[in-house]
Amino acid sequence: MNATQEKLKAQVEQALIAAFGADFAGVDSILVPASNPKFGDYQANVALSLSKKLGLQPRAIAGAIVEKLDVSEICEPPEIAGPGFINLKLKTAYLEAQLNAIQADPRLGVPAAKTPKREIVDFSSPNIAKEMHVGHLRSTIIGDSIARILEFLGHDVLRLNHVGDWGTQFGMLIAYLREVYPDALTTANALDIGDLVSFYRKAKLRFDTDEAFQETARQEVVRLQAGAEDTLHAWRLLCEQSRQEFQIIYELLDIKLTERGESFYNPLLSGVVEDLDKSGLLVENQGAKCVFLEGFTNREGEPLPLIVQKSDGGYNYATTDLASLRYRIQQDRAKRIIYVTDAGQGNHFAQFFQVARKAGWIPDDVELVHVPFGLVLGEDGKKFKTRSGDTVRLRDLLDEAVSHAHADLKTRLQKEERQETEEFINEVARVVGISAVKYADLSQNRTSNYIFSYDKMLDLKGNTAPYMLYVYARIYGISRKGDINFKELENNAVLLQHETELALAKYLLQLDEVISSVEQDLLPNRLCEYLFELSQKFNQFYDRCPILQAEEPQRTSRLILCDLTARTLKLGLSLLGIQVLERM
Repeated sequence: MNATQEKLKAQVEQALIAAFGADFAGVDSILVPASNPKFGDYQANVALSLSKKLGLQPRAIAGAIVEKLDVSEICEPPEIAGPGFINLKLKTAYLEAQLNAIQADPRLGVPAAKTPKREIVDFSSPNIAKEMHVGHLRSTIIGDSIARILEFLGHDVLRLNHVGDWGTQFGMLIAYLREVYPDALTTANALDIGDLVSFYRKAKLRFDTDEAFQETARQEVVRLQAGAEDTLHAWRLLCEQSRQEFQIIYELLDIKLTERGESFYNPLLSGVVEDLDKSGLLVENQGAKCVFLEGFTNREGEPLPLIVQKSDGGYNYATTDLASLRYRIQQDRAKRIIYVTDAGQGNHFAQFFQVARKAGWIPDDVELVHVPFGLVLGEDGKKFKTRSGDTVRLRDLLDEAVSHAHADLKTRLQKEERQETEEFINEVARVVGISAVKYADLSQNRTSNYIFSYDKMLDLKGNTAPYMLYVYARIYGISRKGDINFKELENNAVLLQHETELALAKYLLQLDEVISSVEQDLLPNRLCEYLFELSQKFNQFYDRCPILQAEEPQRTSRLILCDLTARTLKLGLSLLGIQVLERM
């Protein structure tokens, strides 16, 4: 329908030129989907915007445009409503032709990008020697969905995991382990990840309270940066152990990433500082090297600096982020770089983006985007935590979701008096549990906080993954009951007669518009809203139109509508990172 909207826009713009002259070439027709289906499918609002310029009433302008407007292949005769809206209603024959055209298309009419770009999506980004927790959930799920959508559109996507694998915390941890558990620094997997996290906490406490230990830890950092073999070996073991634990979660979530940690950019940091100095941006302030920023002030109202080298000669996150940004532009040749992090880091991104621009490192054809997201809250409206007040481990959260889905399914099978194998139950519980967590997150506008509730996200009714998975399974239930092979229906014609068939058809043809909007604004909840609405429209069609009992050719036409709905749901859900089930 994106193509339909473009065609109609072009036709309205041509009619505007025909009615009022070449001076109106390029004027936006303001063609938008109709706010109310009873007025049609689209409305052009251009007449209202031109009233002052033309010195005419909007209805008169609309009338002149309609006189020159030829949309007869696509629409019923245009109608003028209200103060000057031009309402356009798509012809049934046009909708049928569009559906017939996408039957054999695996992309369901969604075109690939005309000019594919190299795009980087930076997401997930856990820290070595720490477990992934609920705070990593949103970055991981939102980033993966954005990457999937861009890949589907044909962009060359590099999915980067900017892991925290360098710096003071390693000196601290290695120094502590040398004292209390030296085997962990020489032997692979000598500790499990939970013990490693516990030692990290103890090391941090010691570092914060013991000046002698602080100095020992700093010396370990120096040794690490200098490439001392024993310290490097210990560092590699700790990284690999954490990496294995992260991978378990990424496999559970079906997420692929290329790891490129902070350590990767370490050799480039001094060059960043040198180049900022050459460009005249560096200012020494209390021994630290800084760049002062426009639009950022401290509590006293003084300009705020971005520190790129500390007074002790060390570097920080900003230096690493500047180095990574330069590398991504110069070496990776990225044209759009997307950072998926919590909204609390918004200032950090605005600041180092500003420094990079001032330094002239951002070409005109490169776009930098921070994709912020809100917090995951518990049902009490506070930060989601365990009963003991600890941050929820991501592994525990996912296991609990699958466990809830397992219990729900067992209850449902008992009510339905259905017998299923344990293998079937486990697989359905896994898919439903993981899908429910992903969808509950993605269906929210990412800029908002949301309340995490297993009961709500696993509900078979409402805007949830189980609701959509159930619609998909219902369609495959129709195919099993009627012994239908959907692929054999491809060359048959769709005939739209009932109002619910027309509503479903129009919605099926909006997939390209929705995916195009998500590509631009990076809001996956728009795709979720579309899939939920599609599921509802299918259920209305299913409730009101006989399918297997219908006479031919209506029966085959309705089966094609079922198939197109299932394929649209499967494609849309796959772009959210969600699997489907033919039976639940």
